[in-house]
Amino acid sequence: MTFQTDNPATELHTLRDYIRWAMTCFQQASLFYGHGTDNPWDEAVQLVLNAVHLPWDASPEVLDARLTSQEKQRILTYIRRRTEERIPLPYITGEAWYMGMPFHVDERVLIPRSPIAELTEHQFSPWLRPGPVERILDLCTGSGCIGIACAYQFPEAQVDLVDISTDALDVAGKNIARHELQHRVTAVHSDLFNALRGQRYDLIVSNPPYVDAPDFDTMPREYQHEPRLALTSGPDGLDITRRILREASDYLAEDGLLVVEVGNSEAHLIEAYPDIPFIWAEFEKGGNGVFLLTSEDLKHYRNHF
Repeated sequence: MTFQTDNPATELHTLRDYIRWAMTCFQQASLFYGHGTDNPWDEAVQLVLNAVHLPWDASPEVLDARLTSQEKQRILTYIRRRTEERIPLPYITGEAWYMGMPFHVDERVLIPRSPIAELTEHQFSPWLRPGPVERILDLCTGSGCIGIACAYQFPEAQVDLVDISTDALDVAGKNIARHELQHRVTAVHSDLFNALRGQRYDLIVSNPPYVDAPDFDTMPREYQHEPRLALTSGPDGLDITRRILREASDYLAEDGLLVVEVGNSEAHLIEAYPDIPFIWAEFEKGGNGVFLLTSEDLKHYRNHF
């Protein structure tokens, strides 16, 4: 798309002006929303406020504040990147929110959006057995948001963040430091469980790659900025999930719980394993495709995977 005037900065002066302008540009560009917002107004508010280093929930009283020339140009640059390059907003701002907490993100990791957050808020009740949780594994961690959120919900637990991508682990390390959790949260380079021999966890949580080939081919342009390694997993989206199902029981405590997100590949998983008693979580805030299995069930059905 192109801007409606050669130099909108000469006609737009306040934060409110630029939010309205951004919303118009987003509408004209027919953007896809799904990386933190679901509509052009919220996207415009977040973009403009972030560009001038204000929080997304800043007082409405600031919206009529006038902007400096430098601030105007930064906002316009953000708008151009969002509309012309179709870069998701969190990659432009370098920040995404998950469970009400900020995380650093860039194009080395997926943008946090997992519905597992809702389960984490409730400490995976009623499926996780009662009692202390000492060790948690966040498998295919990406930015580390799921594991770090678990560390907040289980303040006595040691948490391992595992990923095959060293780039992703660099981002996860920044988020560990940002949340000052170096004493309890550790980033581990591993191809799934390969570097974890002999370890046992009370809870294993994973948001692995799960997009199948047909879905990937039809995804909006915004997703092309996310690392393909973190999105796709074979023709039916289940290559990584199958490995997790085969191996997880060796790394879970006897009364442990496995939680895995498979998104739209839920149908493929049910078709592939019709006899497995997957527990499919239901979400009040939206989302689907997250299953839970106990360590006991994983051992009992191990030969099915």
